[in-house]
Amino acid sequence: MSTTTTQPLVYFFGQGRADGSAAMKDVLGGKGAALAEMTSIGVSVPPGFTIASTLCQTYLQTRAFPGGLQSQVQACLHRVEAATRRQFGAETNPLLVSVRSGAALSMPGMMETILNLGLNDATVVALERESGNPRFAWDSYRRFVQMYAAVVYDVPKERFEALLDERKKARNVARDIDLPVDDLAALVSAFKSLIEQETGHGFPEDPMEQLWGAIAAVFESWNTKRAIDYRKLHDIPHSLGTAVNVMAMVFGNTGEDSGTGVAFTRDPSTGENVLYGEFLLNAQGEDVVSGTRDPQPIAALAETMPKAHAELEQMAKRLERHFRDVQDMEFTVERGTLYMLQTRRAQRTGHAAVRIACDMVGDGSISEEEAVARVPPNDLDQLLHPTIDPSAELDLLTTGLPASPGAASGTVVFDADDAERIGRAGDAVILVRRETSPEDFHGMVVAKAILTARGGMTSHAAVVARGMGKPCVAGAQGLVVDEAAKMFSVNGRSIREGEWITIDGTRGHVHAGQAALIAPELSDNFLRLMTWADRLRHLKVRVNADTPADAHRGREFGAEGIGLCRTEHMFFEGTRLQAMREMIVAQDSAGRQAALQKLLPMQRSDFEGIFRAMEGCPVTIRLLDPPLHEFLPTEQEEITKLAHELGKPVDEMKRIIDGLSEVNPMLGLRGCRLAIIYPEIPAMQTRAIFEAACTVASRKGQVLPEIMIPLTASVAELRQQARIVRDTAETVFQEREITVPYLLGTMIELPRAALTADEIAQESDFFSFGTNDLTQTTWGLSRDDCGRFLPHYLDHHLIEADPFQVLDQVGVGRLVRMGVELGRKARPDLKIGICGEHGGEPSSVVFCDQLGLNYVSCSPFRVPIARLAAAQAALSARGTMDRTKATL
Repeated sequence: MSTTTTQPLVYFFGQGRADGSAAMKDVLGGKGAALAEMTSIGVSVPPGFTIASTLCQTYLQTRAFPGGLQSQVQACLHRVEAATRRQFGAETNPLLVSVRSGAALSMPGMMETILNLGLNDATVVALERESGNPRFAWDSYRRFVQMYAAVVYDVPKERFEALLDERKKARNVARDIDLPVDDLAALVSAFKSLIEQETGHGFPEDPMEQLWGAIAAVFESWNTKRAIDYRKLHDIPHSLGTAVNVMAMVFGNTGEDSGTGVAFTRDPSTGENVLYGEFLLNAQGEDVVSGTRDPQPIAALAETMPKAHAELEQMAKRLERHFRDVQDMEFTVERGTLYMLQTRRAQRTGHAAVRIACDMVGDGSISEEEAVARVPPNDLDQLLHPTIDPSAELDLLTTGLPASPGAASGTVVFDADDAERIGRAGDAVILVRRETSPEDFHGMVVAKAILTARGGMTSHAAVVARGMGKPCVAGAQGLVVDEAAKMFSVNGRSIREGEWITIDGTRGHVHAGQAALIAPELSDNFLRLMTWADRLRHLKVRVNADTPADAHRGREFGAEGIGLCRTEHMFFEGTRLQAMREMIVAQDSAGRQAALQKLLPMQRSDFEGIFRAMEGCPVTIRLLDPPLHEFLPTEQEEITKLAHELGKPVDEMKRIIDGLSEVNPMLGLRGCRLAIIYPEIPAMQTRAIFEAACTVASRKGQVLPEIMIPLTASVAELRQQARIVRDTAETVFQEREITVPYLLGTMIELPRAALTADEIAQESDFFSFGTNDLTQTTWGLSRDDCGRFLPHYLDHHLIEADPFQVLDQVGVGRLVRMGVELGRKARPDLKIGICGEHGGEPSSVVFCDQLGLNYVSCSPFRVPIARLAAAQAALSARGTMDRTKATL
């Protein structure tokens, strides 16, 4: 033991009194805080104590417990003994406990639990004598030995399952609890022998040794791969640590008058206001969540245990009303008596989150501001995923439980490592397992959907899939998974690894092949939530759109303009590409202008369509940005074909293409540099923009073009390009006899531009931060190559997040802040936005709001996410978000 401390390390709860409360989540973890709160309000909770989460990191760094902890644990253990009238380790009336994890932010299934701790060869006899149920006693002992060895000694649980399956097969029984007592006792001995074989030491008989081993193992489980992966996915700080909850056991496996289950106060998939969940008779909690037995729906509890069901319904309403949010509850019924083992804020799908928020506003439980604050912006992405086209011809393989809504197609894989490898390569995969376990988490992250042969609506697969917004079908009927042979069979058919299937998680259907999918329709509740969000936010949200179709889609999702129209995307098809290539290979200005004249009407038509789609809203158009070699072929066959089409010798065409190659093209001849060398290009594009604007304006349309110069590094570059734009605009206005108001600005995507923003602002009406390139040039990273090492950086915590996905507020953000401050110091009315991929990432949106930007711009399907994030940023600035989170 290390140095002592006077700070409380252990907090008791029981008999209507608790040392902690719901406000102490940072110390007690979510589970410990909820247990304390439930105890304080009179809920039937078995007594126990919580070891503070603050000790977790200390233990992981030193592998030692602090001085004073042992005495505090012993004192709380005596209080539990007094509350239960049992004694830990006694051969009469023995006290058994569970040991569970519990971080401040919920991580369901990611850390460890041990049940029935305190059993040994003596106390199992006492339990058998006291209960009058030998099967129950030895089944509990068998479970404890298996669980303890797997968690504390890391003995693979499959080794124990194999021994158990052998016994069940020999007895021709399906359920563990149907084995005779002698077999259960024999399994305990066999399990202990396996432990000694695997570890070199025996199973501990001393209950106190068992307890300290379990406490250490729970702390250790904070750093398992699945826990780390989960924290990365959900942006949970690695520094938090987990608390340890020790609680007196209550038993759901004492007979048919007992059971255990998981219940939600509302349906976590749809948000419907009904008690939802599953239970198992004569079982312990691990049976429900592991998927090893198929549970019954919670409604069936009303038939088998009507009194317990009625009490559970009342408890659900009480807890939801007290915590003012939907609850995820674990319960056990021991010989007809209901005990609550846990309650926490229920994870839910995006669909359910929106519906629940709106319904709770409707019944007066929460305010509109609280509703906006409660829905995670990224959850809206789930509302925008495709579903199966109703007109599609489907080949139904089987049906199962609709564990997580949405639809996806992919090739079948049977191993989480394979799913991760193939999925990260960019291929769509569906992970198929008998049942998933926390060890499969990394594969589930990249899979498009999950299919399991076993398990229910609250199984591991179902809970994790819902949390990630991935479609899942669990407990598929007749599905036989042969993971070794990499195939599954169902209803006389076989599907092998690499073959396509489609998962409909909303209906619980599994189809062979790749079904047609369609975009979802947005619900009335979604529109209500977005209306509330729009009232609250200050930050405008635009869309990145290069076509009229993208512009229309962006407006449907609430975009208030276009923040980035990439003109180069208009050149990569058909006759446009051919004309572009003619321009590139031309040897003089006259040749380039001739080719550009072919492109002019095409560009003009594109811009007319975009202006009409965005009528009344600003449209920021970036002039040509990429290097010219991107428009030319690289394969010899294609080069030869192009040479013949353009009437040039193949050798000359090859020489031209080779002459355009660059060692580092992202830092080469592109952006405004290209426009300076070939001024015919910006002149043509500017003419096309203003001619299109004049055409739409002459038909009484309201047009608000914003011309954006890319990759500016100095005010001299911008000044030269601005002259071309302004001269062309005046010429077109005189020709068309109409004037259209417009803005001229630049992208700030190079560190030098941010450092000299005060100079650049003198020639600019607006800035738009191109954070994709700004991240590249600030970090010295190539987006195309950093995939080789960024995962290593992330895994070893050298960086907290991929800087191309989440804005680096410390480094890149400092340049953005400097650019904003310098720019507005020189020009107070400077309009400023962001148009990189970070424009739709919630934490980056909050940062932009804090800096006082006018708008963010993102892809169409991220627009609702940015709108909600902007509203939450406004609430956070007022302190409302913090107050709302404190109530959850």
